[in-house]
Amino acid sequence: MPPSKLPLPVLIRLPPHFPSHDRWISSARRIDTDVSSNRTRPRPVVHLELHTGDRAAAAAFYACLLGWQPELVETGCGSYLALRLGRGAGGGIVECATRRPVWLPYIEVDRVDESTEQARQLGAKVLLAPREGPAGWRSVVASPQGGEIAFWQPK
Repeated sequence: MPPSKLPLPVLIRLPPHFPSHDRWISSARRIDTDVSSNRTRPRPVVHLELHTGDRAAAAAFYACLLGWQPELVETGCGSYLALRLGRGAGGGIVECATRRPVWLPYIEVDRVDESTEQARQLGAKVLLAPREGPAGWRSVVASPQGGEIAFWQPK
């Protein structure tokens, strides 16, 4: 490749407590996050949901620490503790049998079924197939590295 066509490195500033304050990463070593050429914007996180074995304790902790106000919402299949997180994303707490509490980010997409299939093709495991709920459709996938996200398509 001619020198004029070589990709420029990216400078990453690390906090002062890291041994090296500047790190160069060549484009060949960068992760390419553009997995679809038809995407025109980054997909927003619209909801954060905590799955925990102790909903009441978690709600009290986050209310005291961050001022997140809980609101009990009765649904057809039980109850849900909604959280007002402030500007932007909403949140909630689900009480369930889990080995350890985990935060699940919900990402808004145009089509839950298409995003779920694209994730599967990229190596993700589908933990919850697309399904319809009262306000929209959702699915849950785990990346090949183990991170879990939910896709959300509002009605």
